[in-house]
Amino acid sequence: MSTASSQVRIAGVGMHPWGKWGRPFVQYGVHAAREALKDAGVPWTDVDLVVGGETVRNGYAGYVAGSTFAQALGWNGARIATSYAACATGAQALDTARARILAGMSDVALVVGADTTPKGFLAPNAGERWEDPDWLRFRLLGMTNPAYFAMYARRRMDLYGATSEDFAQVKVKNARHGLSNPYARYRKEVAVEDVLGSAVVSDPLHLLDICATSDGAAAVVLVSEEYAQRIGLDDAVRVAAVSTVTPTFPNTVLDMPMLSTDAGTPGDRTFKQSIGAAAYDEAGVGPEDVDVAEVYDLSTALELDWMEDLGLCKEGEAESLLRAGDTTIGGRIPVNPSGGLACFGEAVPAQALAQVCELTWQLRGQAGERQVEGARVGITANQGLFGHGSSVLLTR
Repeated sequence: MSTASSQVRIAGVGMHPWGKWGRPFVQYGVHAAREALKDAGVPWTDVDLVVGGETVRNGYAGYVAGSTFAQALGWNGARIATSYAACATGAQALDTARARILAGMSDVALVVGADTTPKGFLAPNAGERWEDPDWLRFRLLGMTNPAYFAMYARRRMDLYGATSEDFAQVKVKNARHGLSNPYARYRKEVAVEDVLGSAVVSDPLHLLDICATSDGAAAVVLVSEEYAQRIGLDDAVRVAAVSTVTPTFPNTVLDMPMLSTDAGTPGDRTFKQSIGAAAYDEAGVGPEDVDVAEVYDLSTALELDWMEDLGLCKEGEAESLLRAGDTTIGGRIPVNPSGGLACFGEAVPAQALAQVCELTWQLRGQAGERQVEGARVGITANQGLFGHGSSVLLTR
């Protein structure tokens, strides 16, 4: 095993196409893992750590995902770990692997997230959980995820003058980006009229403003600097930061954004602003250095919020960038060149890893028709329930 190093490289990435396949999540994860190992040129026998993203809907095998994937790939003596952080699961699993490499306790880590989802919107598991704010939101308030997303959207309309047409343009952009992504579930161009003509799910959001639930998987092979040099990958994409911050008092309201009064000090940032800020601080770069971003577009309006939370523009300016074409491929700061969740849908433990896969391809110059020219710095954003923030920052 390696001695402690300040560098962790991405040797390989892989995915299983997303859709509604109805097969066990393990099949998807094994496919993605093998693709990542093939991409890295790393033999399975060299993997000394497997970290699985937990999937709570898939029984005991999902709860012990690290062991599940290690067994399915063939016992090789690797250490195992399992991470769960709702939608931030993939990033926290990546962080677990990266930490062990930085500590000198691992040389080659395989991180896998995969999911098989039910039809319709995600709902809490059965049973009463009175200390679970997500359960309370669903059961006592009747507030499913689309209603939750709609509150964010209404806030943008009230504060910044956003319109339903602006939200629709986010979907139009992401659908266009996803056309050339072979892993995307939805590969069809849409128009603003299509979005506005789809059913209203929770005003002001329409059906095409909201992401679906999907089956899918993504995997990443992380290696130490020493191992990367040994196999000739010393110029591979670097994991410059992983942010898994929690809120800072007094800004501890998790489920709705707040107006920030002064982003100059960590205590005055909103929780979502702190997620990106921690990644920038660790990596030693700023939002002005970012070339491409993959953000958490559970709804079209949320993409606009994340652009501001990551500092890619000032508060209230996201619509202006969108309208000017700055967030499309070829623009100043392309957002979701993969097509985002608009084209993939949610496969919860895989989605943060899928973002890392896309940014890796972008920074390598391997993204084909959706390539962001000259991309050297990329950032992701996800937020899990109840204070799980996540952002991964990659550099080349």
